[in-house]
Amino acid sequence: MTVMIPAWIDGTLTPVEKLEAHVKGLRHKAISVFVVRGDRVLIQQRALSKYHTPGLWANTCCTHPAWAEDPAACAARRLDEELGITGLTLRHRDRIEYRADVGDGLIEHEVVEVYLAEAPARLSIDLNPDEVMATRWVSLSDLRREVDATPSVFTPWLRIYLAEHAAAIFGASLAT
Repeated sequence: MTVMIPAWIDGTLTPVEKLEAHVKGLRHKAISVFVVRGDRVLIQQRALSKYHTPGLWANTCCTHPAWAEDPAACAARRLDEELGITGLTLRHRDRIEYRADVGDGLIEHEVVEVYLAEAPARLSIDLNPDEVMATRWVSLSDLRREVDATPSVFTPWLRIYLAEHAAAIFGASLAT
């Protein structure tokens, strides 16, 4: 199945095949979601079948919207498709642009709409094994320590979000 995502070519937003966007390092649209419960964040370990960064730990979920797909609708769709999570209120937190080498000659150059959602005490999670190997809840402070100690087990974008955008994503009280 060919997946077309919104990417900029010569300044014009254009539908581009997802792998081509990463091979060429094209600037493209993306979404990222962080599900939190108090000071804890739900992170996921990417499935080994993913074509880049397999097995690495990332934020709750992230993806590229389909051509002409609303970013908030995409975020809700992917929470359901990857983790079986539905019914959360997604709050837009920031728009972040970054560029990172994700291995095997692939580049993520994303303009990311970042969403935050507060999880209820009982949150049903149903992992899609094609997308996610595992999940875990971790305090933001422990996550920062883990990323500092073993950065190679975390995705480049998660490292960037924590290092450069934590206050915008989580609020000043949690980000410190």
